[in-house]
Amino acid sequence: MLAFAPAVEALRMANAALGRAAYSWRILGSEGQAVRASCGVTLHCDAALADERPVPRRGDGPCTVVVCGGMNVQKYTGSRIESWLRECRREGVTVASLCTGAYVLAQAGLLNDRRCVIHWENFPSFAEQFRNASVRPALFEIDGDVITCAGGAASFDLMLHLLRERHGDKIVTAVCDRALVDRVRSAKDPQRLMLTPQASHYHHAVETLIERMHDSLSDPVPVDELMAGLGLTRRQIERLFQSKLRISPARYYMNLRLDRARLLLVHSSKPIVEIALACGFSSASHFAKAYRDAYGISPQALRKSERQAAAREQDEVSRPARRAGDS
Repeated sequence: MLAFAPAVEALRMANAALGRAAYSWRILGSEGQAVRASCGVTLHCDAALADERPVPRRGDGPCTVVVCGGMNVQKYTGSRIESWLRECRREGVTVASLCTGAYVLAQAGLLNDRRCVIHWENFPSFAEQFRNASVRPALFEIDGDVITCAGGAASFDLMLHLLRERHGDKIVTAVCDRALVDRVRSAKDPQRLMLTPQASHYHHAVETLIERMHDSLSDPVPVDELMAGLGLTRRQIERLFQSKLRISPARYYMNLRLDRARLLLVHSSKPIVEIALACGFSSASHFAKAYRDAYGISPQALRKSERQAAAREQDEVSRPARRAGDS
């Protein structure tokens, strides 16, 4: 819902600011049935996918088709949806995704040789699975007639960007005023804070070193090499890390690699040995020891517990919502 609602609300508020219905939308489900979000809210669908076929040509039908993804969408295979999306592209219709909807676009082959984004939790597994896509850690990406958005509140930023291109700053300001938003983020803004919020004005050497660490997670480089050219000695950099982040550069780097491994464990089905190698560990046993030392649980146990938790959560979402009178 956090990815879906801001996108629709931005268009609704744009209509209000413009004083006319410049934008309209229809919600489609694969079968036209109501769709229940992970938070338990049920959305009514206006039509089934079959009602939109054959794909109308541009000018007669939708100018943009947006796929909004949710939990476990990477496990979903929907050949009809993928086929329909390919038809849309052939007819010149723009296709877009919010959050994990990028999986559906990628499965349809629409992100091959395209710049794209996806939510940071899914970034490692997505990049491993779709090697032909140029995935980036940005909020959103517009590559011609293919648009991807990392989801969450970034859906609002994407819509504001598109509104600015069409209507200018005045309408964007009016939408922000209505939404009580005081800043519009750009596509290049990072999805995550690499440092704590209080560290935004730390020495440039700290920020640069952390950026280098992020860029080399799958192929680790000795910390001494990463420190080269920063204008400070190793001892000075280590003191900065200890005073500001309460951690050594080497430990910080290891934590980043283990965090990437955790995301692959949870959001992919890759064998643990492959995850170990993808995060720069020499073997599965080396990885397992480092992970257990850091988090007190083995990679195998973590994956099992996360899958059990996901199954329980999915079961909760799948149950019919209780009537108010039942509570």
